[in-house]
Amino acid sequence: MKTDTIAAIATAMTNSGIGIVRISGEEAFSVIDKIYRSKKGEKKLSQEKSHTVHYGYICDGEKVIDEVMVLIMKAPNSYTTEDTVEIDCHGGTLVMKRILETVIKYGARPAEPGEFTKRAFLNGRIDLSQAESVIDVINAKNDFALESSINQLQGRIKDKIKEIRGKVIHEIAFIESALDDPEHFSIDGYGEKLMGIMNEVSDEVKSLLASSENGELLKEGINTAIIGKPNAGKSSLMNVLLGRERAIVTDIAGTTRDALEEQINLNGITLNIVDTAGIRDTEDIVEKIGVDKAKEYLLNANLIIYVVDSSTGLDENDEEIISMLSDKKAIILLNKSDLSQVTSQDVLQKVLKEKNIEKPVISISAKEQTGIDKLENIIKEMFFQGELSFNDEIYITNVRQRTALQSALSSFQLVKKSIEDGMPEDFYSIDLMSAYEDLGSIIGEAVGEDLVNEIFSKFCMGK
Repeated sequence: MKTDTIAAIATAMTNSGIGIVRISGEEAFSVIDKIYRSKKGEKKLSQEKSHTVHYGYICDGEKVIDEVMVLIMKAPNSYTTEDTVEIDCHGGTLVMKRILETVIKYGARPAEPGEFTKRAFLNGRIDLSQAESVIDVINAKNDFALESSINQLQGRIKDKIKEIRGKVIHEIAFIESALDDPEHFSIDGYGEKLMGIMNEVSDEVKSLLASSENGELLKEGINTAIIGKPNAGKSSLMNVLLGRERAIVTDIAGTTRDALEEQINLNGITLNIVDTAGIRDTEDIVEKIGVDKAKEYLLNANLIIYVVDSSTGLDENDEEIISMLSDKKAIILLNKSDLSQVTSQDVLQKVLKEKNIEKPVISISAKEQTGIDKLENIIKEMFFQGELSFNDEIYITNVRQRTALQSALSSFQLVKKSIEDGMPEDFYSIDLMSAYEDLGSIIGEAVGEDLVNEIFSKFCMGK
């Protein structure tokens, strides 16, 4: 492991009130002593108490670069567990660069992306699931994603994984002891006991895996496509959801010819929403390309919002769209409820019933902005069982973690099959150890250097 001293700008590279330059490593205090000058004369920060703040100047020789506040944290009581210094300077991009250049000139080297958090992991302050949650906190798109990330940062996943691993390693130890010393360790009836334990840990892993779909949606957002015929009010709905005039709205059918993508927060639900071209048969080459793209978005989205113009009748284009909804999560909006209705809920439900399709139908008016609260409630019911609350649940939001859990579950299934088939006990140990290692990879035990480097390379500089 590298133990040299690293430095980076820890705040955004844009003009702001305050900027932070972070230093960590064995020579952190040596570096700051060379460039810091207190306002009252000579003062060595290396001689000061840990977790204190000092007011003074950063200097390159006799040249003053900036007036600063410096926070010092002595090992092991810091984020990286190393000696750490944070220089709070004025937030201009030029002054931050000058201070970083000076820090590097006097003994530090530029940090790699995520290297501070990587050192926190390698030094044992946090496990790998907590390290991954750091970037999730930074990238959180809504309150629930943030709470989930904070929950993970506090070690909830680590604690749960360690609990399951503890049960697994206990059984591995018992089997190995029984095989080595059969006189003192009886394995009579052990298969039945182990089956019960395998059912228990399998259920715990399945529960974590079940959270992964919601966890991913909380973290990344629900990929949502607004579809319908031309002039049904799709762009008007998009503008209502966004709270601003983003999409062009006219009375001319086919105004939207290309997909328009935006991200919205609907009372805690993040929707990655796409307003698509109206679906209809057309001879216009450009419009046809837009229609084909709309159908592609329909097939790939997590959620379809199908907008129907209730002031007109259904036609073959509606028939085609409805047929494409059969195996999709979809909500049908009867728009223009402020006008005289030609297509009612009863008419639409009859068509759906004839095609053996069951989807929720809501009457709305994008113009009058009515019915949107019902849309929100149905999305909650469809994806979050009616509740979007956070009561310290553990959500798996990471593909790597989900893959490891799936692999561990497969190993548990193999143990159960070996018990059912009456296989020797040493067969149990092989698959139990595989599960133990897969679970360990979630918190960073038994992971290779290449994987660690790949994970931290996705972090921002200075974190």
